[in-house]
Amino acid sequence: MISIIVPALNEADGITAALGALTPLRARGHEVIVVDGDSIDGTAALARAAADRVVPAPRGRANQMNAGAALARGEVLLFLHADTRLPEGADARILQGLAASGRAWGRFDVRIEGENRLLPVIAFLMNLRSRATGIATGDQAIFVRREAFERVGRFPSLELMEDIALSRSLKRVSRPLCLADKAVTSGRRWERHGVLRTVFLMGWLRLAFFFGAAPARLARFYDGERG
Repeated sequence: MISIIVPALNEADGITAALGALTPLRARGHEVIVVDGDSIDGTAALARAAADRVVPAPRGRANQMNAGAALARGEVLLFLHADTRLPEGADARILQGLAASGRAWGRFDVRIEGENRLLPVIAFLMNLRSRATGIATGDQAIFVRREAFERVGRFPSLELMEDIALSRSLKRVSRPLCLADKAVTSGRRWERHGVLRTVFLMGWLRLAFFFGAAPARLARFYDGERG
């Protein structure tokens, strides 16, 4: 079984469609756990109709995903952002890929959905960088064997860059399995705040994190820039 863990915060506009896309996986025996970070728009109520479990957790993706993992029954954990859609047959690709490669974790390539013509270029560079560095982002739908996830201590309790930190830890267990099938993620944050501005902002944040800047400070800066 794969346990699909969806952290959500005020996703009422899209949560029904997001979970509806997971119906075929639930029909094949996998479970979907939505972890709500105290939404105020009715996200949790909407999610209950299309998930196996909907549970509350302190706000923050790392906290929410760890809370979902603690309740999961699957041997493989898949962390899926609420605005990201899996490719068709994702469960078979994950299970077969992990079995054949012997690797402990992996991610999909990503395609960014939106109108701006730079988005395909950004996605291409994200996928290329990920293959070169062995670092995955949450938009790429990270999946991991439960044993490896527990061995590295789960997601660190960070306000930002939790996916980068987890990737660094998991790289000590194995290189990631990089699946070419594309998860489709929303380009809303790029288009809302400006594509180039967002690219430069995220690049600066990653660089600052690499050189040891405190994630809490980076999160405050990130929130201020988006505001």
